[in-house]
Amino acid sequence: MRRFVDDEGRAWDVVLGRESWGALYALFVPAGPGGTQPVRQALLQAAGYDAAYAELMDADEARIADLFRKSTPKES
Repeated sequence: MRRFVDDEGRAWDVVLGRESWGALYALFVPAGPGGTQPVRQALLQAAGYDAAYAELMDADEARIADLFRKSTPKES
């Protein structure tokens, strides 16, 4: 898990998620008090779970910010 702070100062926990059909996502989960935003998700391009995990954990802050900008609210 990583912590990310968006341009509005909101903190997010960034974790790896997988859909039932195998797609891998960066999930942005509101962190800390006042985390009322919906969970957001951004599709990752990695071919497997280990590669996606490494992609997410090794990404620099600019890459995480880019994923956040591309993310959409996760449907329940």
